[in-house]
Amino acid sequence: MTWGMKRRLWWGMPLAALLLALAAAPAHAVDLLANVVPGAKTELTVKMQILIIMTLLGLLPVMVMMMTSFTRFVIVLSLLRQALGLQQGLPNRVITGVALILTLLVMRPIGEQIWTDAFIPYDQDKIGLETALQIAEKPISRFMLAQTSKAALQQISHLAGEDKIATPSEHAFTVKLAAFVLSELKTAFQIGCMLFIPFLVIDLVVSSVLMAMGMMMLSPLVISLPFKLLLFVLVDGWTLTVNTLVTSVQAY
Repeated sequence: MTWGMKRRLWWGMPLAALLLALAAAPAHAVDLLANVVPGAKTELTVKMQILIIMTLLGLLPVMVMMMTSFTRFVIVLSLLRQALGLQQGLPNRVITGVALILTLLVMRPIGEQIWTDAFIPYDQDKIGLETALQIAEKPISRFMLAQTSKAALQQISHLAGEDKIATPSEHAFTVKLAAFVLSELKTAFQIGCMLFIPFLVIDLVVSSVLMAMGMMMLSPLVISLPFKLLLFVLVDGWTLTVNTLVTSVQAY
């Protein structure tokens, strides 16, 4: 592939480059095999490399959700839709697409680093697959640890029996991943709660007014929806929401 073709595919490279980082588990499995079985080969054969890569391609959707900020973004956008009362007006595909675009925006520096430091040398046969996996794991681990709370990391490390590890980077990749997912869920609900409050106040005010007027048979959602949409448009809600989501991701 020429350099011009690679430049045209540049936007798709961060997502594809994440495959290498997510394959860190097989690399650790090879090291474990060498420690348990004396004389076991630590170099991956061509068939094993193809098997690992094809498996990762099949697990790509799960990888994108669990190892990036996609989980945080899609949960917050779903809560925002529910707060606005737009269950039918804002399809799931739109929410998923916006969350995916924001994820690519946030994860692009990490994907470019993995592409440059790990995938290109591996593609040029300068390093092996196992070395490429070890290189690619580092930026992903740093990103996840930057978003992970200490309480979640301590809880997962205790469940995994790694209480004596002092440095967070020394934890197993699965421990860091599980703690990262728990932290992302907590952060997503915190942001969603802040977005919910203004619209909840509007619902309460509309309900009180309708009750005072004796219009109990009229659904408050029908009246409050235009006011919530008007408020959201006046304060430029989409810009504020996107800015909040992107800036909530800590630099690693």
